[in-house]
Amino acid sequence: MATKPQHGRDLTQGPIARTLLVFALPTLVSSILQSLNGSINSIWIGRFLGEKALASTFNANFIMFLLMSFVFGFGMASTVLIGQAFGAKNIDQARRVVGTAIGSFLPVAVLIGVIGWLASPALLRLLAMPPDAMPFALAYLRVIFTAMPAILILVMLMMALRGAGDALTPLWFMILAVVLDAGLNPVFILGLGPAPKLGIAGSALATVIANYVAVIALVTTIYWRDLPLRLRGAELRYLKPDRTLLRVIVRKGFPMGLQMIVISSSALATIGLVNREGVNTTAAFGVAMQLWTYLQMPAMALAAAASAMAAQNIGANRWDRVSRISRVGIIQNLIITGVLVVLLAVADRPALALFLGGHSPALPIAEHIQILATWSFLLFGVTMILFGVVRANGAVMGPLIILAIGLYPVRLGFALGAYPWLKADALWLSFPVSSLANMTMAIGFYLRGGWRKQRMMPPISTDEAIEEAEGAMEQTARLNPSG
Repeated sequence: MATKPQHGRDLTQGPIARTLLVFALPTLVSSILQSLNGSINSIWIGRFLGEKALASTFNANFIMFLLMSFVFGFGMASTVLIGQAFGAKNIDQARRVVGTAIGSFLPVAVLIGVIGWLASPALLRLLAMPPDAMPFALAYLRVIFTAMPAILILVMLMMALRGAGDALTPLWFMILAVVLDAGLNPVFILGLGPAPKLGIAGSALATVIANYVAVIALVTTIYWRDLPLRLRGAELRYLKPDRTLLRVIVRKGFPMGLQMIVISSSALATIGLVNREGVNTTAAFGVAMQLWTYLQMPAMALAAAASAMAAQNIGANRWDRVSRISRVGIIQNLIITGVLVVLLAVADRPALALFLGGHSPALPIAEHIQILATWSFLLFGVTMILFGVVRANGAVMGPLIILAIGLYPVRLGFALGAYPWLKADALWLSFPVSSLANMTMAIGFYLRGGWRKQRMMPPISTDEAIEEAEGAMEQTARLNPSG
């Protein structure tokens, strides 16, 4: 059943460069705010509670990301399906995707929270968490896992809205979550006013409150503004997963989730190696990673925008625009990321000192890490843009295999193989080595991988074909997203 999308954005029309940049900007701002939130929280923790607490949250957050990875993959698959449905002007299909995604993975999000709570001690031991930081990490991690249902559904809804061409609505609710989280951190860490003094657990509690408030407010707004992806009346039955759609989401989302697992597990393995260098090196690497998140943001935002644009254009059968989207995305990424790399190279010491203080023994270690590894994010950005475009047509196995090769035999192989003579520098140099390998393989797959021949959107069923024929006589009543 087809109709013109409303409250979303048609990404199949207009100049590509301007459309891509304008659509990416809210996602970029949202990502920066999310990273800024993590940085502010790290500043609170590092300044009030010290290096041990800071190192513990760094480890704990990576564990949380690892367990969230599969649901992220399903969210990515849902976003592509929604984008293709909007490109084909099929609002009802987009709503079916949203209903199936939420109905299927809300129970999974709850299960992740429960498993994370119970398995926290074992997970931290697996990471070789320094014993003196273990109590901090356990207190933080167990509280943060109670936020898992809210965090995962919030992310899934935001991704769905972007697939529908709406990048502004997710931005407002990311702002809400960031303001609440950053503002409540010192309140619960220090016990300001009537709040209890909870230390490291207070930082996690602030995150829990912020995400539950944000997801409730977002759902309320979706219905109050009558956005296209809301479900009303008989459409609520879409929350019972559609088997055909669920198979597509799982078949495509599982490899995407595995990609996240590959990325995060490789990072966890690196962290395990870093932890063996001592608490100061762990804290230094954690702070370097905080700054790297900002370097990644333009690439990630442009990749998300390129994927959404490509999905809508594929759904509209506008293949003439897809290759141009890839080229424009790469050029914009190199310009923006290049400027950020230069700025960070000039101002790395004051930026790092925000987290550690000017006299921390971890500060010179963090500066050294930045010099060796920061420039690799230019290569990373090219890879992400190309992966975003090919995923828009359901090509997920190629990126998975490329990442698995680049992050395990290349990155970890280099780190372990070169360690005897380079020592800790082998860990930092493994980042540009793996980024170069990933980019080379991504370019080869984009040019020769046959991803354009794949199909993402499931074929319409007989029942849906009958509904579509009937709907042609009553489109205004049944299909208008505002009606």
